[in-house]
Amino acid sequence: MTLTFSVAGVVIGPMLLATDVLQPGHRVRVLQQMPHRDRTWSSAVEGEVVRYRQAKTGSWFAHAKDDQLWLDRLEIRLDDGELVTLNLDQYTVIESAA
Repeated sequence: MTLTFSVAGVVIGPMLLATDVLQPGHRVRVLQQMPHRDRTWSSAVEGEVVRYRQAKTGSWFAHAKDDQLWLDRLEIRLDDGELVTLNLDQYTVIESAA
């Protein structure tokens, strides 16, 4: 049985704290799921954390900070050097790959 918990909408794997996993230099595996009516699309990526932050978008959202929509974003570097920016949501699972 695997126990997971959610921090700011991100499910963190067993026995890990979000602050430990999302530190720059930590190796992670990120699974993102997109639910559909009759199936779920899944995508996994593994790499080294470059930066975790909340960033505002160009979308307008009333009564939010600066009247903007803010998203949790995780930037990771893949093994081939490619930089990937992931928008994190309630369907995102982050596991330590160290």
